[in-house]
Amino acid sequence: MPISETAAIRLVERLARELQQRQRHINDWNDLYNGEHRLVFASDTWEKFHADRYANFADNWCGVVANSPAERLVLSGIRMPDATAPDDELWRVWQVNGGDAESSAAFIDVQVASRSFALVWGDDPVEVTFESPSEVIVAYEPGSHRKRTAALKVWQEDEHVEHATLYLADEVWKFKRLTNAAELEIPGKDPIRWRPRELPDEPNPQRNPMGEVPVVELPNRPRLDGTAVSEVAGVGSMQHAINLLWAYLFTTADFASFPQRVVMGQDKPKIPVLDEDGQVVGQRDVPLERFGQDRVVWLTGQKTSIDQWDAADLKQFTDIIEVQVGHVAAQTRTPQHYLVGKMANLSAEALVAAESGLVKKVEEQQMFLGPRIQEIFRLVALAKDDRGKADAIMAGKVLWRDAESRSETQVADKIIKLRQAGFPFKYLIEEYGVSPTDAARIIRLKNEELQEAAQRDVAALMGGTGLGDGGE
Repeated sequence: MPISETAAIRLVERLARELQQRQRHINDWNDLYNGEHRLVFASDTWEKFHADRYANFADNWCGVVANSPAERLVLSGIRMPDATAPDDELWRVWQVNGGDAESSAAFIDVQVASRSFALVWGDDPVEVTFESPSEVIVAYEPGSHRKRTAALKVWQEDEHVEHATLYLADEVWKFKRLTNAAELEIPGKDPIRWRPRELPDEPNPQRNPMGEVPVVELPNRPRLDGTAVSEVAGVGSMQHAINLLWAYLFTTADFASFPQRVVMGQDKPKIPVLDEDGQVVGQRDVPLERFGQDRVVWLTGQKTSIDQWDAADLKQFTDIIEVQVGHVAAQTRTPQHYLVGKMANLSAEALVAAESGLVKKVEEQQMFLGPRIQEIFRLVALAKDDRGKADAIMAGKVLWRDAESRSETQVADKIIKLRQAGFPFKYLIEEYGVSPTDAARIIRLKNEELQEAAQRDVAALMGGTGLGDGGE
């Protein structure tokens, strides 16, 4: 039911605070994914001399961890209950809105930021847009993870004004507030608070014809308490440790990859202290760190001797890094050959076994995301005022591309065996993993091929009996 402006503002303020708290984690996870890592775990002494040298270095494994499952989450259609083929109209709306590319970007956010969102609006045409988790938040009924009561989108078009759109089941509110401190002294106004954003071509609030909150959350492996899982959050500590070990390796390669000289029996070198006239008035010790940086030492004295130690073995660093990368692979169920890059003539069966953990994780994500994708299509049906289809969609099935990576030979062998077992042609097309659009085209071409073959058979039969020449 409609709410007052005051109640709407209170709801916007509450959801905006929750979104702001969530954004801090999302920014950290995005930095991990993008390879923008700060150097941590270093000792104070090492950091004093070397941290700046490696401030922009990152051996980024978080990108691989997030991309590996995301690239296998490919939607191929939605099938209504008791239907033999995917729904063409729903899939047409998906394609018109660039659903393949947009959902691919959304699934990356699902891996990195633990969630993404989809907004459905309009009736002719219906618009489906995927939204950033940094800008959108959904509120649910107490005790429920699916019954939406409100959704808020907040964005900043420039440095002065922040915009917000509040989506409710019956109406949509639009607000704005000033964010520039120089504009806070406006007589008679409180620019810090949200106030309605009046537009000349539409009312505020605007009626929501769908009768439901038109924003759907896409969480990654949600927990019962409503939280979702970021695939890169748990990798952060090991990622920082890998970066530090690389920095140590580079430092060791710089300072200890060649034999090092050791001075024994010599007093600490000193340099003269001059007054303003250039006269020597004393001495002071040369800072020891200068020797490491300049690689130069000046020695005097008869009892001075020089020895050396051998170059450092850098392999001990690479061995530890390899173990750390193995831990990342095991913890995230990412195939190790994705990270290490070693494939020593593995057979097809060995590759399937190596990727089984990733396949199971993707299938688990498909299970959680499936009902949310169905909800998106349900909102599409509501936007088109097709209540019957909207009610039936949740009993349908979301069709995904096979999560397992198979060679063309393996796929062909599977299709042949299913055909020999008597499976129908339409089912075989679905198993092959083509989109509903391509499936319809294949079926049409197959029917044309059968009709042409039938026509040739009839022509051959009539020609063989003489009926084609008017014979008896």
